[in-house]
Amino acid sequence: MSFIKKDPFGHILFLKKWLIRSLGIITHSRYSSFNKLHIEGSDIIRQLPEKNVLFISNHQTYFADVIAMYHVFNASLKGRKDTLKNIGYLWDPKLNIYYVAASETMKSGLLPKILGYAGAIPVIRTWREKGKEVHREVRKSDVDNIGIALSNGWVITFPQGTTSPWKPIRKGTAHLIKQYKPIVVPIVIDGFRRSFDKKGINIKKKDVQQSMVIKPPLQIDYENATIEEIVTQIEMAIEQHESFLKVK
Repeated sequence: MSFIKKDPFGHILFLKKWLIRSLGIITHSRYSSFNKLHIEGSDIIRQLPEKNVLFISNHQTYFADVIAMYHVFNASLKGRKDTLKNIGYLWDPKLNIYYVAASETMKSGLLPKILGYAGAIPVIRTWREKGKEVHREVRKSDVDNIGIALSNGWVITFPQGTTSPWKPIRKGTAHLIKQYKPIVVPIVIDGFRRSFDKKGINIKKKDVQQSMVIKPPLQIDYENATIEEIVTQIEMAIEQHESFLKVK
């Protein structure tokens, strides 16, 4: 019997804790100094159960979005009200937060691999690889791993599967919702594309107003809603439906 505690994917929790602490300290000023992150809905985070929660969000960078969510979730759980003040919330971070990420992205260098240890669930994209369109079946192990993560904690996913805005919602997210019946919490972010490069690692511009709005959980009819109906719910909730396009 091992005395070393691990998460369901074999990651050592002690190492994971120090990794999240370290990354949090390094990145904190990106959301509180160089740029200011406006937060709404931290009270919603505190009301959520320990597991089977799926966060759905629009996507603007590979990593800055997720890192910001780690900050906001942990700050909220430690009693912060829509703020990241007092970085002490990182001392005992929530270790069962996971995020869905493209396998090719997580293999693209040492830093993505390090970030992956904090909670990535790598999946093979069925429609795109290395900038080219592909067509392949969903890998069952990917679906199973997301289910394992949900049974253990919280999962973040970006249902458009791309950092480009106004792209269609991938139906796979709706299938996951039907299968695992998680509490689905929408998040809408803005300002990350202007302040960071595409990877979300380098700061592109300072003094940008970033925002993260956490909305109440969706009311979903898991048994009777069609995949198309859930897809529409998702795109409306994360404000990626065509009706949100600004007419200039």
